[in-house]
Amino acid sequence: MSNNLLVLQSDFGLVDGAVSAMIGVAKVESSTLDIHHLTHEITPYNIFEGGYRLFQTINYWPEGTTFVSVVDPGVGSSRKSVVALTATNQYIVTPDNGTLSFIKKHVGIQAVREISEVVNRRKDTEHSYTFHGRDVYAYTGAKLASGHISFEEVGPELPVEGIVELQVVDTVFEENLVRGAVDILDVRFGSLWTSITREEFTALKPEFGQRFEVTIYNNDMLVYQNQVTYGKSFADVRIGQPILYINSLYRVGLAINQGSFAKAYNVGVGAQWHIEIKRIEN
Repeated sequence: MSNNLLVLQSDFGLVDGAVSAMIGVAKVESSTLDIHHLTHEITPYNIFEGGYRLFQTINYWPEGTTFVSVVDPGVGSSRKSVVALTATNQYIVTPDNGTLSFIKKHVGIQAVREISEVVNRRKDTEHSYTFHGRDVYAYTGAKLASGHISFEEVGPELPVEGIVELQVVDTVFEENLVRGAVDILDVRFGSLWTSITREEFTALKPEFGQRFEVTIYNNDMLVYQNQVTYGKSFADVRIGQPILYINSLYRVGLAINQGSFAKAYNVGVGAQWHIEIKRIEN
């Protein structure tokens, strides 16, 4: 089922040879592999962000594509190395440390196998404990993507319900109000992407041009409160004005037209960053 496509993601950056080493290992396994990059700019050690970027991207790749995602603060520890087969027939090679949380919840996982390092690890690397991205994940991903091994040959099957999952914030509904979290940033532009889906937001019966009261807390500390227009696109408000919109993942976003909301108000991401959207009654 593999299609010779290999897509790499990591928190390694491009300032040294780490990513190039992963590509080299993959090309030694199969020189004809078609290798691409999702991103290597994941915030260091941020498993949640790595999982979100996979969820943001994999639906746009063909069936049979193999993804290697290495955000691995526990490298060398007892955490498992796995390959997940998604409901959309793609493979994700990754540490079992929470990276698969969004995929499991929003895409679905058919099966998970633990990488058997006796077989699926580069030769003569058993005494290297800190670069599994090169020695285990890129290597196994290349073997799988090229069809040199089948999914069954990755290693023993694990129960899907047993994989490590990160905390996911559920949307809370109250009268004329929805509450969620700031999941992640649209990094380059500083827009906030929330956990509130388009369907959940429709509970407030929004109409374009309508204003909502938006409140952001960091734990219990008030960070932002203002009335914000709901629009189709950024141009629906003047430059420098805030806007609520539905982003490319059908979730509520909060932006400043031609500005960075995150920088303007020092907003971060994660379960402790609460956002409330309240319908303003006339």
